[in-house]
Amino acid sequence: MMAIWVMQAFTGLSNFSVLLLMALGLAIIFGQMGVINMAHGEFLTIGAYTTYGLSQVSDRWAPWLSKSYFLLAVVVAFALAGLVGLAVEYFMVRHLYRRPLDTLLATWGLSLIMQQAFRSAFGAREVSATLPAWLMGSVKPTATIDIPINGLVVMGLTTVLTALVFVGLFRTRLGIDVRATMQNRSMASAAGINTGRIDRFTFAFGCGLAGIAGAAFTTIGSTGPTSGSLYIVDTFLVVVFGGAQSLLGTIGSAFTIAQTQAATEFFMTGSMAKVVTLSAVILVLMVRPQGLFALKMRR
Repeated sequence: MMAIWVMQAFTGLSNFSVLLLMALGLAIIFGQMGVINMAHGEFLTIGAYTTYGLSQVSDRWAPWLSKSYFLLAVVVAFALAGLVGLAVEYFMVRHLYRRPLDTLLATWGLSLIMQQAFRSAFGAREVSATLPAWLMGSVKPTATIDIPINGLVVMGLTTVLTALVFVGLFRTRLGIDVRATMQNRSMASAAGINTGRIDRFTFAFGCGLAGIAGAAFTTIGSTGPTSGSLYIVDTFLVVVFGGAQSLLGTIGSAFTIAQTQAATEFFMTGSMAKVVTLSAVILVLMVRPQGLFALKMRR
């Protein structure tokens, strides 16, 4: 029983890693720009299909890439999702600032368009990337516990990226500009910060993190046109539950939700586990609507 609990907890940590990468990007976008990006999940799908495409290239035409293509896919997924996000912000989102309902409807329509584009390009069936040999297998700390190596790699990737996000936001000039714009846009603009440029960077960076989440997702599941939409509700839930402008809150809420769902799935079906998790979050938000870790700001 203890071995089952340990492996179930590790499954929760793997889901937490993907969910955290998604939520970090969305927390920055939603916290700074107030944009309800319903197409955020589709940027995960971009990263997942990018990884799958590079997997096919290494299998068919470049076998010498088979051991390292995944690391390349992480970089390419970030760049490609970020570029698409930059285009979306420039051509659509920037015209809808301070119009949250219009932004929600526009990005929801964009998500449907992107899903159909994925379906036309890759087909409706789910596909799986061929994982490199070093991502296969498991670690056996005891005779009854098997911990998948791919899960450990995803957790390590998430830890490194989360640390880099914190360093970037709290130890660089660009990070100071981002946090200043997030906390008081008018004052930041009066201080000489180009808030429009910061918005474009933030949106593209958040979408790029979702692309990396898609690359990580391919190690634990198959990819389909609607793969990203399966994460969008949980991602918004993490951001709201933890506090829209708190990265520490995002980490804490992602861990809590992922582990709660993994633990309850052991005793009931996946659907019922989701109901229990959502119900618990709703009860907490009724008591603390600003989230568990809302920032204290001078008004």
